[in-house]
Amino acid sequence: MFDVDQIVQMHAETTHEWHSDAVDCSRDGYLNLVCKQHAYNFQLWHQEDITRSPDASPEEIANVKRKIDQLNQLRNDAIEKLDDWLTDELTRVGIRPREGARLNTETPGSVIDRLSILALRVYHYQEQVQRQNVDRAHREKVQQRLEICQQQSDDLAQSLQDLLADIANGSRRHKTYRQLKMYNDPALNPYLYERRERPN
Repeated sequence: MFDVDQIVQMHAETTHEWHSDAVDCSRDGYLNLVCKQHAYNFQLWHQEDITRSPDASPEEIANVKRKIDQLNQLRNDAIEKLDDWLTDELTRVGIRPREGARLNTETPGSVIDRLSILALRVYHYQEQVQRQNVDRAHREKVQQRLEICQQQSDDLAQSLQDLLADIANGSRRHKTYRQLKMYNDPALNPYLYERRERPN
């Protein structure tokens, strides 16, 4: 099963490391999947920053938007891979849900994705607290938001631990929910297939 404390720690450590070094996900087992999923969120975060720059040209924004679409697809695929890993692990150790066991509203993979985003948010709020070229009111406002994000991360991590415990004892069912995104599929996005079918 997933080790939630290990995941939270890895999110924080890699977020810090990747801001001064290249993205590296050389880890074993499910932590490699967690790391890759977090890396997609890390890259998405910074691509989104570019689109909001007033100096970005329309061509740059269009290119970044395409990159965001690609990364978001990879991010969603990575969430599914995490849930598939858990399905395989439950099968391997012989854990089955009890009769009448209910599903949760989101999967463990989706919760790990939310923890990843919170780790990024905490890091960037910490950066804001340390800025020297802002006034005290700015830092106090940011500090309040930082504390909220840290509390949300703690709450979410505990909720994930509780969910995994329920899955392990059979009181909750686990299944992978497919995202089935349409926008990147040339056979499903009308702006792509209609253009392809248009006569020259």
